[in-house]
Amino acid sequence: MSSLAILAVAFVVLTVMGIPLFVSVGLTTALALFLIDIPYTLMAQTGYGSLTPFPLLTIPLFVLAGRLMEVGGMANRMIAIATNLVGAYRGSMGLVTVFACMLFAALSGSGPATTAAIGSVTVPAMRRDGYDVPFAAAITASAGALGSLIPPSNLMIIYGLVSETSIPRLFLAGLIPGVMVTVLLMITTYIIARRRNYGGDGDPFTWGPFLKAAWDGKWAIGAPVLILGGIYGGAFTPTEAAGVAVFYALFVGLFVYRELTVKKVIDALRFTALLTGILILLTPTLAFGQLTAFYDVPSAVQAGITSITTNVFLVMLLIGLFYIFIGTFMESLAQIVLFTAVFLPLVTSLGVDPVMFGVFTVITCEIGFLTPPLGANLTVAARISGISIERISVAVLPFILAYVIGMVILIFFPDLTLFLPDWFYGEAK
Repeated sequence: MSSLAILAVAFVVLTVMGIPLFVSVGLTTALALFLIDIPYTLMAQTGYGSLTPFPLLTIPLFVLAGRLMEVGGMANRMIAIATNLVGAYRGSMGLVTVFACMLFAALSGSGPATTAAIGSVTVPAMRRDGYDVPFAAAITASAGALGSLIPPSNLMIIYGLVSETSIPRLFLAGLIPGVMVTVLLMITTYIIARRRNYGGDGDPFTWGPFLKAAWDGKWAIGAPVLILGGIYGGAFTPTEAAGVAVFYALFVGLFVYRELTVKKVIDALRFTALLTGILILLTPTLAFGQLTAFYDVPSAVQAGITSITTNVFLVMLLIGLFYIFIGTFMESLAQIVLFTAVFLPLVTSLGVDPVMFGVFTVITCEIGFLTPPLGANLTVAARISGISIERISVAVLPFILAYVIGMVILIFFPDLTLFLPDWFYGEAK
């Protein structure tokens, strides 16, 4: 049996046994080092180096800022703005959920965090409006995944670090696909709600209530304007923008809306620590990623796939199917770190832009948020709604289809991702 086969079997066995993923990857990496007689100090050096990049600080800061904005009153005001826009349409509360998640995604950078922030308000509201609870939870889980596509995005930050791709370019590239997927999710929600006769009892749209809600929520709307405007205006880097976002959230929550308390701030810090603890995956997965070069895995994958087809669209579809399958049982962060080094050389050799591949990767990870048994967003939605993940998993299938359609559109029309970064920064050389 070859070394690669031994490593594959070891990783699968450890994962099936239920051992935490970072331990499974770490033990597999240690075995790989042993098989090719490389000192174990490689893991220690990589582990230290993996947690030192300054941009990595962006992730806990954006998570903290998003949580402070949620408990400080910004999420409720965004929901009020969305309600005044689409409250009279069929499936109104479902449409509000999707639209509010899109707005809050520009604050949190995290899919599960967006699901928790918006779903804690809208799922009970949909239940009161007579929505089937699994359907309500499915809307929240699927729309919450937008937190990883619309900038700022934690997964894009990780991809940018691993692939050495410009993070501001990635952020800009996610805007048009993010809006496109939002529209697809809203269409899906509307079709299902119309068939089941949900919602549509709100007041028709008029400028007065909408402008009042927009004025009340001006500080909430100002957050993404400040964050993204500061980045692209050259005022600060993404990491500095995350720090500014935390300060802004504290200021608005404490002195403007006055809904933040010391207890809420401490709870937000605890939530941030728990959610960003997953960064422990970086140490073993980056070491494992480096080992792929020693085993010449990228070349083997490139030779294997190109022996089947060299059509760039088919190659991207194959990679997308693989990512969706892997996402059912692997954390998105580990998925990006492990497989970017494997697939990025292949797709770039076929003419795919690394920025476009980054957005494509994040969309496949969003589908992973919605597929059991791991499905992070499904877990959050299950806790909010009080029903089982199994029931939500069935209800979420139409929304997964919407994401798949979005992924296929990006494969065939890559300029949707590249238009804004190329327009703003010029074409990458």
